[in-house]
Amino acid sequence: MNARRFRRTAVAVAAAAVLPFSLAACTDSGSDAASSDTAPEAPATQESSPATGDDTAGDGPFGPACASVPKDGAGSFDGMAKDPVATAASNNPELSTLVAAVQKAGLVDTLNNAQNITVFAPTNAAFAKIPKADLDKVLADKATLTEILTYHVVGQKLTPKQLENGSFETLQKGMVTTKGSGDAYTVNDTSKVVCGDVPTANATVHIVDTVLMPK
Repeated sequence: MNARRFRRTAVAVAAAAVLPFSLAACTDSGSDAASSDTAPEAPATQESSPATGDDTAGDGPFGPACASVPKDGAGSFDGMAKDPVATAASNNPELSTLVAAVQKAGLVDTLNNAQNITVFAPTNAAFAKIPKADLDKVLADKATLTEILTYHVVGQKLTPKQLENGSFETLQKGMVTTKGSGDAYTVNDTSKVVCGDVPTANATVHIVDTVLMPK
């Protein structure tokens, strides 16, 4: 599998709608944030040190969980690179809980229409670490669910180089910190990247083993 080739197949979706990043657009008004007539610009990201070289280029997918990704079809790296991020995630069986949560929050179109974002995508096993009663309560609370999900999204594509020692503003307006090198990275010191630098048509996905919780 040529990971570099997979990375190069990821292309930005031209002239797509700008992501409405305000959480107010994702409240219980009953309409998806993507349908808002006005869309505020992406929040500025902050890094502990500037990236060097090509900020949009990584070395392709890495990490132990990448081995379980299908070799062919829509759920493969090649297939995911052709679809926007929410659609691409729906083709990965390890992300089915995340996809269900995104659907409940009404964020499918919002994420699919966004441009050049990073999604820290918790696996099913990550959600399973949360006691079922607590998880069910969150899934039933759209406002809380939206805060948690948008905390997993950064308004720029983050390469492994940028993950080495970074601090980034999320769409929820909170900050996530990243550390690591090589094939080993953590987010907020607790969540490990188990399959990183996965390209989709409009996003970079770093699959993580623990759900991130905003402060």
